Amino acid sequence: MDSQKEALQRIISTLANKNDEIQNFIDTLNHTLKGVQENSSNILSELDEEFDSLYSILDDVKESMVSSIKQEQTRKSQELQSQLSQCNNALENSEELLEFATRSLDIKEPEEFSKAARQIKDRVTMASAFRLSLKPKVSDNMTHLMVDFSQERQILQTLKFLPVPKAPEIDPVECLVADNSVTVAWRMPEEDNKIDHFVMEYRKTNFDGLPRVKDERCWETIDNIKGSEYTLSGLKFDSKYMNFRVRACNKAVAGEYSDPVTLETRALNFSLDNSSSHLNLKVEDSCVEWDPTGGKGQESKVKGKENKGSGTPSPKRTSVGSRPPAVRGSRDRFTGESYTVLGDTAIESGQHYWEVKAQKDCKSYSVGVAYKTLGKFDQLGKTNTSWCIHVNSWLQSTFAAKHNNKAKALDAPVPEKIGVFCDFDGGQLSFYDAHSKQLLYSFKTKFTQPVLPGFMVWCGGLSLSTGMQVPSAVRTLQRSENGMTGSASSLNNVTQ
Repeated sequence: MDSQKEALQRIISTLANKNDEIQNFIDTLNHTLKGVQENSSNILSELDEEFDSLYSILDDVKESMVSSIKQEQTRKSQELQSQLSQCNNALENSEELLEFATRSLDIKEPEEFSKAARQIKDRVTMASAFRLSLKPKVSDNMTHLMVDFSQERQILQTLKFLPVPKAPEIDPVECLVADNSVTVAWRMPEEDNKIDHFVMEYRKTNFDGLPRVKDERCWETIDNIKGSEYTLSGLKFDSKYMNFRVRACNKAVAGEYSDPVTLETRALNFSLDNSSSHLNLKVEDSCVEWDPTGGKGQESKVKGKENKGSGTPSPKRTSVGSRPPAVRGSRDRFTGESYTVLGDTAIESGQHYWEVKAQKDCKSYSVGVAYKTLGKFDQLGKTNTSWCIHVNSWLQSTFAAKHNNKAKALDAPVPEKIGVFCDFDGGQLSFYDAHSKQLLYSFKTKFTQPVLPGFMVWCGGLSLSTGMQVPSAVRTLQRSENGMTGSASSLNNVTQ
């Protein structure tokens, strides 16, 4: 019966996953169909605009050519009209002179005849008819304004859609996820020397497999990539996966996106647990600050209520504005001089890394891990359920590793930022200079319970960085380090 139930549960789980996969594919198809309709409408509008632009250019060219022809017609007509007018005037004068000369032949008186002959000679000499060019200044030829658009028609007949680059292919084997950076590599299915650049899009997701249309995050874009790979660095891995896709662009148009790939970007993400910290600590998701007045006002109120016979003190704390009062159910989780706050996520397996930076004026603080059973009066490192590195600059400076109320002084400068590496399965807790990755100290133990990141601060504050992969330098050091067992035998090899 039990085995059948287990088998049925597996079938149910398989069916649910398949249904989810199919639903995601249906969403993708609907989204693609909507995109086809919208993009087709946009392309048609752009096509109309392009042809309207061509029509407008042709109309402008035609208008210019018609104007040239009319100007030439007007010029030639004016030239010919001018010649014609001159010829008509010359002909009229010549005919008048001819008539006068003919009449002069009938003059009988010698003296009058001589006078008329001299006049005719002078008028012939000055007559415009003999100075007039009888060749047209312009011809009626207009062939210099003829056109032949056969080549242009051929060009227009070759109009076609732009050549679109093919979709690149992302090679998951060549992609690398390391040190909170992601390198994505791709190649073209065939050589294309007209490609100008690539565009890469990415987004974070908590879903494995194909990207979901209804994913909660939008695509982000990296444009103008000249090579065939790109590295995103300085990322916070606050999601389980990241989707990537790439497309090629020539000078005119962008091609299809590549098939998307999903790369795993798991890392430990946690916040400070503001519901159970010490009253004198102001706590936000990733920072904690000591507040000397945090508990005094509340304690007096509680005492007043207790004197009135109230059985349960109010859980509200008006002194810490960053904490929601309603969730402050364990307001006495840490008290006394245990100015402690824990992370809200337990570590039960695997290797994890986070970093902590102290304010410059911070007098005393501790960074490490602890079991959930850490007592409310307990300070980090002073019990057998907590391990930490402690920095103190009050009165005298100390820098030490602490566990089970034993301390090991560290012969190293206090770094600006401390990196914490926890290998739960390997039973190792190591501290590093976050910048140089120099090993500060390692605890070797056997964790028998889940551990929580722990922080203690007095007169100052701490800021926290999570969503970080274990750095490559730390992994390399871990492979070659044995946890400093020889120099720290008093603190290491403790099983709790």
